[in-house]
Order: sequence, then C-alpha cells, then structure tokens
Amino acid sequence: MGFTCGIVGLPNVGKSTLFNALTESAAAQAANYPFSTIEPNVGEVPVPDPRLERVAAIAKSSQAVPTRLTFVDIAGLVRGASKGEGLGNQFLAHIREVDAVAYVLRCFDDEDVMHIEGRIDPIADADTIETELMLADLDSLERRLPILEKKIRGQDKEAKKTLDLIERILPLLRDGKPARLAAIAEDEGAAFKALGLLTSKPVLYVANVDEVSAATGNRYAARVAERAGAEGAGCVVISAKIEAELAALSAEEREAYLAELGLPEPGLNRLIREGYKLLGLITYFTANPKEARAWTVPQGTRAQQAAGVIHTDFEKGFIRAETIAYDDYVALAGEAGARDAGKLRLEGKDYVVKDGDVLHFRFAP
Repeated sequence: MGFTCGIVGLPNVGKSTLFNALTESAAAQAANYPFSTIEPNVGEVPVPDPRLERVAAIAKSSQAVPTRLTFVDIAGLVRGASKGEGLGNQFLAHIREVDAVAYVLRCFDDEDVMHIEGRIDPIADADTIETELMLADLDSLERRLPILEKKIRGQDKEAKKTLDLIERILPLLRDGKPARLAAIAEDEGAAFKALGLLTSKPVLYVANVDEVSAATGNRYAARVAERAGAEGAGCVVISAKIEAELAALSAEEREAYLAELGLPEPGLNRLIREGYKLLGLITYFTANPKEARAWTVPQGTRAQQAAGVIHTDFEKGFIRAETIAYDDYVALAGEAGARDAGKLRLEGKDYVVKDGDVLHFRFAP
C-alpha cells in the first residue's frame, strides 16, 4: 500500500535541495533558476520509528524493515500556473496524483539566491500556491456542471449526488477557501475524492530556514507556524542546507554535527513523521527470527484489511489475528511472556488495528 506526499513550492525556495537530502540522492536537479525540475522525481524514505528496533531486539530478528513513505518533488509553481503559465498544467497534474501536499516556504534571506517575486514573504508564497490550486479546482468543477446537468435531465441519480456535492464546494473556492474545508459526510468521502481536487488534500507547511535558525526558527517561520495553527495544519521548521550536508556524512559524523548545532535529530525525521501523521496513518508490527517489519495502514483499518497489506492471500483466507499491544510486548519481553500473562488476544476480522500492535495473522491458504 503506497502513500505519497507531494513537495511543492515556488522556484528557488530550497524545495529540490530538501528532496535531495530527504532521499539522500541527486535525483532532483537544484539550480538557481526557475523550472530546473520539470518531471517529478520520486523517492521512498523510511519512516523513523524507534519502536521497530525494540521489537526486533526482543524477537531476536535478523533484520528490521521500516515502513516507507513516498515523496514526490514537483516542479516549482508560479503565479498563473492554473492558466498554464510556466509549466503549470504539468505541475498541477502531478499534484493531483499525490495523497497530501507539503508546501515548502522560503524563510531565509540570501542575496545570492533570487526570489521569483523579488521579495521574501512565506505567507505570500503560500497564498500564491493555494490560489493557483484553488483556481485550477474552480475551473475543473465549473467545466463539469453542463455535463452533470445533462445527465440529471436523463434521470442519472449519481450525477445528482455529484452535482449536490460540487454546489457545496464551489462557494468555498469562489470565496478563496480550499475544498478541504467543505463539510463532507462520511458516505460522501469516496465521491469527494473522485473529484480529484487539488485543494482537497491535507497540507503540511515546511518553513525552510537558514542554518542559524534551524534549532529555534526565525520571524518568517513564526508567521508560517501561526498560519498552520489557525488552519489546524502541520508545520515543520527545517534547514534544507543542513539536511543536505547531513545526507553526505557518515552516521557518526551526523551525530557529532547535530550535537554541534544543538539539534536532537535531523529535521527530516520530523518532516517524515509529520507527513505520516498528516496522512492519518498508523503502524503495526510483525516479528519473527527472520525479520521484524513495520506496516502502514490508515487509522480505522480492520484486521482483515491490515492482513491484506502483507499479502492478498492473508486477507482472503483470514482466520484471526494474534494481537499484542506494543507496551505489553516490551514489558513482557515478547510473545511468550505476553501469552503467559494473558496479554495475547485473539481478534477477529472486524478488530480495529491500534498503532503499535504486534500482530501475527492466521489464515487458510
């Protein structure tokens, strides 16, 4: 099961530098001019979770395999992208394919790196991005109206439901508000997602600061955090330059460099965790002598569907899930101790998996 987070931003905000550091690769070309990235670059990154190493040690597993999150570096947006300015149409199409969006905002001064708008204002940059996405959504929905109205005249009930949904979203977009603020009933979730709206996706604000501000942030980052807080969105302060330097160091060198900077961990770890949290995902574990592995599922996933993440045969032939809460697994030193203490539970297909559960699935081949 794959989950993707698109990284977007205006040109020259450090977006591709951040992506390179994130994936520890040179896949994305970072250059001091617009449109240096045309096609989106994709990188899978492990989700840091100290619980996995603990489970692996208790189970005496030969290896620990983390769950992964996919990041997509999408070329820089510019004002007018919704009308095809720059490479706008391509950019917007790439955004449409991801599950969530990280807005990388420039929160540093540097005379050697031009800003396409000629000023440093992360809130204005965020507004530019959001406006272009909203304009694209508005155009997309308005184009559908005549088609839906024609279908409704032909007594198409699904078209009527879709039109009702769109008519609730259009006023928001026309008022300069993203589609994700629309009140959507639980049974409308699939139809809402099917509209493919750019502003329906959850947003994570990434304040890209200079090296000096990496630990404490700065006045620009404070404004970004205030905006994120007002929207209930995620926010991470990070220095893409530091992260790029860390990516080139050995593990020992990284630890020493972080200590020198007064940083408890790489900013990328926080970014990855926030992206994971943003998508409403949880982790469950499987463990045996061969490997301990983390698996990603959305919150609310039931045991049978969680088994299907490992293999479709597990879902089809599901019998039960032998379940141990993470805290019990650690406190009782693994499966045997949990069983002896009565903390190993047998759960059926409708059991809702909890974050940190250590599961062993029984299934009929």
